[in-house]
Amino acid sequence: MFGTGNAERNTIAMVLAGGKGDRLSPLTLRRPKPSVAFGGKYKIIDFVLSNLFNSGIKRVYILTQYRAYSLNKHIRESWGKWTGLGEFFVAISPETRSESEEWFKGTADAILQYLRFVEHSDADYVAIFGGDHIYRMDIGQMIEFHRRNRADMTLAALEVSPEEATRFGVLSVDEDFRVTAFTEKPKKPERIPDRETCFASMGNYIFSTKKLIDVLLEGKKHHEDLDFGKHVIPMMLRQKDRVFAYNFNDNLIPGMKQEERGYWRDVGTIDSYYEANMDLVKPSPHLNLYNYKWPILTNQGNLPPAKTIFDEDNRRGVNLDSYVCAGCITSGGTVRRSILGPRSRVNSYSLVEDSILFENVNVGRSARIRKAIIDKNVNIPDGTVIGYDHEEDRRRGYTVTESGIVVVCETL
Repeated sequence: MFGTGNAERNTIAMVLAGGKGDRLSPLTLRRPKPSVAFGGKYKIIDFVLSNLFNSGIKRVYILTQYRAYSLNKHIRESWGKWTGLGEFFVAISPETRSESEEWFKGTADAILQYLRFVEHSDADYVAIFGGDHIYRMDIGQMIEFHRRNRADMTLAALEVSPEEATRFGVLSVDEDFRVTAFTEKPKKPERIPDRETCFASMGNYIFSTKKLIDVLLEGKKHHEDLDFGKHVIPMMLRQKDRVFAYNFNDNLIPGMKQEERGYWRDVGTIDSYYEANMDLVKPSPHLNLYNYKWPILTNQGNLPPAKTIFDEDNRRGVNLDSYVCAGCITSGGTVRRSILGPRSRVNSYSLVEDSILFENVNVGRSARIRKAIIDKNVNIPDGTVIGYDHEEDRRRGYTVTESGIVVVCETL
């Protein structure tokens, strides 16, 4: 662990990982959004858990909900079995462990259902983070900002252009970054004082423990579907509580390069998910997964190294500008600008370009795949062509986005 300050030691974290992720369908038909693969070997939730662990926050409650089995299994096997961090997290789900067995009705309601964990802790601060974004962050720096400002609540804020801000919840702030208003997807977003940019809420919060308990119990009296954006933040602003915005652009981690500063991706749609993955294979990506000073942890598995075989003029195993995970075999095929998940295989005379293959995908001989996302365990028969004729792709039952990304989830 890299964080060593008292603030981190006095903090517990609650990760909201129950997202259904409808806009990522069909990838989320059988799994929640935080459980979707990213960068081949990782799951989306690995990024927030790695940030918390690297920041020295030792107690993390992961609140799962929608199709929680696969996510709970990944957390148990990755963060418990393989990394030896069984004491680091507790995964809880209303499907199996809530006394009321009710699903969460809002983001704040999720915390409210498990408020006993907060009440029984001796933590001074509670970090409430989403489990479905891609970024690196030293959360200890945000906690220190919260402590220094004697804040009741601090929101992580992304500095964006006014055009981008219309897609977010926007924070109006004064010169000290104290929040004066919160507006969802405003047509004319308010700018940061003396800047041409706006503060967009990232959905990540630090609360002083007593204040969190008080506002949730008060909010429960008025809202069954208690939500931080809709109810808690406006209520705290009306009460003149000390609410501050923390500029994510100011967050620095060890080994960070200038081009990585402020990198944060929602990956909430197929297009944004695809683009964020494809950015990884660029020579200088905005997210450098080779920064060993702030590692992204996951299930390493007991897999052999990746392998290429055959070196004949018309049958050569080649991976070019690609990200290839353990257990992969490129057997006489060609892979360009793609991500191959663990245990994937590309067979002879096949071509895979600008694509993302999840775990254990088998590409048969003489297949051609372009600008596609192939789900886990899918077998592509010999001679199959994907991504060249979108009408034919749709006829086969594949999902094709407006930008031409083809998603293949069912077994062919």
